[in-house]
Amino acid sequence: MDEARVGQQGTLTRVWARTGSRPAAVRQTEYEWVYLWAAVEPATGRSVGMITPGVDTALMGTFLAGLSGTLAPGEHAVLALDNAGWHTAKCLAVPENVSLLFLPPYSPELDPVERLWQWLRAHRLSNRAFADYDDLLRGAAAAWDSLHEATIRSVCACSWAERALQA
Repeated sequence: MDEARVGQQGTLTRVWARTGSRPAAVRQTEYEWVYLWAAVEPATGRSVGMITPGVDTALMGTFLAGLSGTLAPGEHAVLALDNAGWHTAKCLAVPENVSLLFLPPYSPELDPVERLWQWLRAHRLSNRAFADYDDLLRGAAAAWDSLHEATIRSVCACSWAERALQA
């Protein structure tokens, strides 16, 4: 589970171009952004996402409640996540069918969703200009909606979690 800021500042990526040419890419300097929240199950590709204008403990609680509502009766989710302040707040309401597993500090390589953010930025959100906040919101939603379970399984494959399931 993680959040990513998606904004008008954008990301530039490499593009195919004729040798010797200098392809142009759009680079905005406006300061609108949205946050894309996601929880993924790397083994199956199942996912839950949410887009918000910011991040805080109340929104984290909303995300957890939404995730909890997607779980089947008797199903329990264990979320591996970083130690952001809104993840560790004492007033955070964690549903009974969700457990939080905090990753060691400064270890984004252990969070499968971090690789998903890189993939979305490289394939759906880079080299783009967003006219305004609503366009940015639509762009982030379209990027999220474009994901398929097979893509999530491939991008978020997590050997440490797979080994834990086999034990």
